[in-house]
Amino acid sequence: MARDFDDDAPRRIGDADELVLARQRDADERIYVVTTNLVIDAQEKLAQRRRLDRIWRAGAALSWLSLLTAVIGTGIAWLTTGTPARFVVGDLVCGGLLLMSLLALVGVRFAGRDVPTLQRLEAQLASAQESLWKQKAKNNPELEDRRKLYREEVTTAVEQYQADSRKYRRIHNGLQTLIMIGSASTTTIAALDTGKELTWQSVTLTAISFAITVAAMFTGYYKFRERSYFLQQTADAIEEEANAVRLGIGPYSEYGRSQEGEALKLFTQRVEEHRNEQRRRQQQLDQPADQASPTTPSAPA
Repeated sequence: MARDFDDDAPRRIGDADELVLARQRDADERIYVVTTNLVIDAQEKLAQRRRLDRIWRAGAALSWLSLLTAVIGTGIAWLTTGTPARFVVGDLVCGGLLLMSLLALVGVRFAGRDVPTLQRLEAQLASAQESLWKQKAKNNPELEDRRKLYREEVTTAVEQYQADSRKYRRIHNGLQTLIMIGSASTTTIAALDTGKELTWQSVTLTAISFAITVAAMFTGYYKFRERSYFLQQTADAIEEEANAVRLGIGPYSEYGRSQEGEALKLFTQRVEEHRNEQRRRQQQLDQPADQASPTTPSAPA
């Protein structure tokens, strides 16, 4: 049988294949969007649950501390003076704190009724992230797209590391501040407890000594002067790079108008080097004195 040249079967088959591929791409995009929304929803619920758990632990600790303080204070007042009413003001303060903490616990209990447990939310987030990663791998993007995806994942990891670093730094600085103020307070109280009659001169002198001691401890530990110097140095270096690339001088003098992309590439690289150097200096300043690198640059007088 002779072939009919008007037969458009190949074209119709090709159109059908393109339609199937288009629908498959559309379905994959919908699945990707739904999976991404599931990950975001799981992250938000997990953050809410962690926040509620922190408030619950703080309220429980405050309630127990208030109750113990009231009991111990009343007992000490009864044993030393024979009249528990001497601690009535402390009992009122502890009672108010206890009432506030109990109200906070009740509020957290009602607010967290519809929120799953922490372990369940962590499992849901892990499952949603695994589904999202599988969806990304299934799409098999090009190298440039994979690099872009990796860049976004690295950004998320960096943000998480920075958040954890700030949290632990706040805890450490708070405890270190408590240690410094506590040690200075101990010395001050010991200086006042000499059995001598207190005068305004001695009290003023002790207060000034306490303030100077605390200021010296804070200055030596937090290194405010060095931090200010290095930050200003980095700012001046970045400003110098910005002026140089704008005016086409210095390392950018060899780039013409048609080579603006290359100049911006070099500018970005040099600015990142300055920022990385600032990060290294910041890490060296955060190290204890006995662990700091001997090559740490010192600020001029």
